Amino acid sequence: MKRLWIACGILALVFAATLYNTHYLSGFTNELTTLLTRAEIGAEDGDWETAGELTRQAVENWDRHAVYLHVLLRHTEVDDVNTSFQEVREFINCQEGGEYSAANARLIAQIELLYEAEQLTLKNVL
Repeated sequence: MKRLWIACGILALVFAATLYNTHYLSGFTNELTTLLTRAEIGAEDGDWETAGELTRQAVENWDRHAVYLHVLLRHTEVDDVNTSFQEVREFINCQEGGEYSAANARLIAQIELLYEAEQLTLKNVL
């Protein structure tokens, strides 16, 4: 009987950690997408300096969480986001409006998909 309670405790702990990770990732991805959306608005207004600064803040935030992300997420997804950040930064430096908008939209979608993939849903369990 003691083993049963230990196993239930371990399962409860893993479940709680999963819920915490999902909650944490939700806040983190929302923060990044907000910064990138604001950068897009700046770029549309021709304010490339603001777009660059907001994107830089998003990159720094992403880099601060790099270890956490590499431990808990698939490396290919994290690497894809890193590559997309570099692409977006280059389009900002060149002030290429159309290409920047497309690359930024793709980056935002990739970040949102990171959270969606970690949600506890039937689609993700099966």
